[in-house]
Amino acid sequence: MEATFLAQHFVPIMFAGLFVLLLTGFPVAFALAACGLGFGFIGMEAGLFPPSLFQALPLRIFGIMQNDTLLAIPFFTFMGIILQKSGMAEDLLETVGQVFGPVRGGVAIAVILVGALLAATTGVVAAAVISMGLISLPIMLRYGYSRVIATGTITASGTLAQAIPPSLVLIVLADQLGRSVGDMYAGALLPGLLLVGLYVLFIVVVAIFKPAMVPALPEEARIYREANGKSGHVSLLLLLILCTVVGYVWSTFHDGLMTAWLERTLPSPDDEIVIMSMTVASLVALALAIVNRLTGLGLLSRLAEQVTFVLMPPLILIFLVLGTIFLGVATPTEGGAMGALGALFLALSRKRLDKKLMNQALENTAKLASFVLFILIGSTVFSFTFNAADGHIWVEHLFLDMPGGAIGFLIVVNILIFILGCFIDFFEIAFIVIPILAPVAEKILPGMVPGMTADQAMIWFGVIVAMNLQTSFLTPPFGFALFYLRSVAPKNDYKDRISGENIPAVKTSEIYKGSIAYIILQLIMVATIIAFPNLVTGGLKEGVKIDADAAFEQMLNQAGEDSGKDDEVNLDDMKPADDAAAEEDPAKALEAEMKAGKK
Repeated sequence: MEATFLAQHFVPIMFAGLFVLLLTGFPVAFALAACGLGFGFIGMEAGLFPPSLFQALPLRIFGIMQNDTLLAIPFFTFMGIILQKSGMAEDLLETVGQVFGPVRGGVAIAVILVGALLAATTGVVAAAVISMGLISLPIMLRYGYSRVIATGTITASGTLAQAIPPSLVLIVLADQLGRSVGDMYAGALLPGLLLVGLYVLFIVVVAIFKPAMVPALPEEARIYREANGKSGHVSLLLLLILCTVVGYVWSTFHDGLMTAWLERTLPSPDDEIVIMSMTVASLVALALAIVNRLTGLGLLSRLAEQVTFVLMPPLILIFLVLGTIFLGVATPTEGGAMGALGALFLALSRKRLDKKLMNQALENTAKLASFVLFILIGSTVFSFTFNAADGHIWVEHLFLDMPGGAIGFLIVVNILIFILGCFIDFFEIAFIVIPILAPVAEKILPGMVPGMTADQAMIWFGVIVAMNLQTSFLTPPFGFALFYLRSVAPKNDYKDRISGENIPAVKTSEIYKGSIAYIILQLIMVATIIAFPNLVTGGLKEGVKIDADAAFEQMLNQAGEDSGKDDEVNLDDMKPADDAAAEEDPAKALEAEMKAGKK
């Protein structure tokens, strides 16, 4: 009787056991592995599984260690830490703040744009939030910014590291969904940029209707001025126009050049053209600034020159990394390695690369990579037992009978991920929940939009999940971005060193309130991606479609021609040898044995 009850309710009991283990505070990686192993042995003792259940598990673990895609995680992490520790964030915030400071909301807009740039370089939320909290928050408090707007803008801008390529969460999701990281980057690029635009639009609306909440920087706070007292914005605008024209001209020639160089048969995708055009425009701007400084011609203002030298090197590095991935010249892992090398060169050019910086970067990279891999191993053990108990079929039946079909599935999944994000980290969600939902998504979503392939549907699903996971950093009570800002925001009243005024402490409630508006904006973006899948799939390359019947017929004809008219083609010989494959593949052999045992 007990064995029958256990067999019927094994999957929900397993979930409950994992939930209890997580509530005890036990490390997630070991909780997952312990739950998988524990329930696996229980199932074997109850006769639900064959005694050889875990024989194929070492091969699964070894497969994780051989996964080249996961090498991109330490490479991009190392690249981000080197750039962040070399003082890039400070230079960017100061320079971009000077560009937008003269307008209402300018400092907040600068924080958003720098947050987007840090997202594409560091890819680490903690580094972005802490850097901007230390540098921008005192300036915003000094000049009378609303504390809710100031804190919310800093925390939300820091979380952009989850949505904008090259993001660590996109790498993990691509691996869990079994799809190309390059396609995931291409699909997430436009939604990520649209989210940045939505943030900026929000600040513009606040500046129009509540100008007192986001005042402009006063005259004395603007440090880059010409000898005649002018701000230098005109020179910067002319440089921007020139580079835009150069980028546009390149975009018209890009397809022809790349088609000839790479010997392509398909036209260049739009995201590749945009990235490479921006790369060329950035290189032209940097070249002009170098020539201006070396010759002393004075063609550029101090502000334009400063913006170029501070902004262009990291931008060029980002564009080159993403451009080579989109071009197909480099894999994401190779692009990450190139980015790490480029970050070392940038730090060396700033004369900030030393032994201490290298030790910190290597140590933090090793910690994060080990953290991710241990959770992945634990989730693999858990999912191994879960799938052996036909848990994926249980989940599939749970969602297939849901009202609303594919839309209902997406709504429920996003609500589930949003709620889980209030309590656990995005890595844990990606490794626990996504492998369970992926088979259901692959079965339901392709038929939702006419013409959408299974690969496009899974990339679309991955970008939706990534955008939703971004909210996990902002949602109380355990939003990590809120805690990062709390750790650097002033806890007591202090006297400002510039203005001499007494500045009240920042309350935790103000940090929490500041996140609400940006959580709503992120959910709006999630709904927009669901409503308009083309935002994700429009930039994806369509694979060459093959007619299987025609290909099989052609193969038969070819075989007939090669063997002569008198030779007959044995169709049985051309069928896949399932039995032989099962004997060679322990996982398939185990699956066959389990199915035979159930019968």
